Formats: sequence, C-alpha cells, structure tokens
Amino acid sequence: MNGYWYIVQVYTGHEKKIQFNLERRLASDSDSDKELRDEILQISVPMSTTVRNVDGNRKVRSNPTYPGYVLINSMHEIGPHAENKIGQKSWAFVQETPGVMNFLGNANPIPLSSEDVERMLESSTVEESAPVPEITYSVGDKVRVIEGPFSSFTAEILGIDAQRQRLSLSITIFGRSTPLELGFMGVERL
Repeated sequence: MNGYWYIVQVYTGHEKKIQFNLERRLASDSDSDKELRDEILQISVPMSTTVRNVDGNRKVRSNPTYPGYVLINSMHEIGPHAENKIGQKSWAFVQETPGVMNFLGNANPIPLSSEDVERMLESSTVEESAPVPEITYSVGDKVRVIEGPFSSFTAEILGIDAQRQRLSLSITIFGRSTPLELGFMGVERL
C-alpha cells in the first residue's frame, strides 16, 4: 500500500456521490489542481453486495461496507498542520467538498495502518465477487416454496445452513410431514 490512507466521515448515503465529486474536481483542467492529482492517489468506497428475495424476484443490491465513510489515499501526510504545503492543500480540498464532515482525527487526521487498509479493501472485493444472501429467516418461520416440484407449498423452517446457503424445511403432503432442503432463494416469507 503506497502513501497514506485516511478515513473521511461523510453524510451517510452520499458516499458514492462524494467519491464522484472528489474525482471530478481532481480531473478538472485547472493547472492549480495538477499537484493535487499527483497528491491524491485514490478515493475509495468499499462496497458489499447482498442478494434478497423480494416478491419471488431475486434482487442484488450494493451498499457501502462502511456507511458514512470514504477512504482517501495520498502521497504525503494530510492535515492543516502538515509539514508540507501540498498536505495542507489536500486537506482543505477534501474538507471543502460538500457532504464531507471531517477526517477521522479532526484537526490532526490519523493515517490507517497498512493492515487495516488491506482488511477494509479486501472485505469489499470478496463480497463483490460472491454476493451473500441476506438471512431474514429463523427456525420455525413459515415460508412459501417458489421453485421446484413443491412450488406454492407452505413449509416450516427446521434448520438454516448459512455456510452452504441452504434451508432444511418440512412440508406437509397428504397429512404427512416431508423433509426438504432448498437454497435461500427457493423460498419467500409468508
């Protein structure tokens, strides 16, 4: 991990918008921003993806892993009291962006350790490549089967295997309880 990484507190729900605004301002053609383009290396919003079953339809949604925070990577230390002028200018540039509240550490921003940065960025890439269904069920809940030969049958959840993303169900057919195993997306809440 090159440079220094900082956490910037922003308005919750505006993380991507603030990332876009910062990147757009850096990309402007102004010569005064040239040194800022070289100073601010990366602006990142770690994202996680969840899959939900809504009204029988599979919905994939991406949300910030850390709501209300944006990561900024800079070449030098940033802050109002930084030793170099570009660090002070970078701090002011970020602080002036609408929606930015402040850096973690307020007047003296604290850079993250490389281990923390790797963990934060790694969590977003792992979840983006393999969406994790949101578990909204618990043992004993009644659900409707929406796939397979037992479609439209009502079932009771007997067990949940989050690792394999499977549900153990019990369906009553002709007055007898029949065990069934389906994926999280194979049922919907009643």
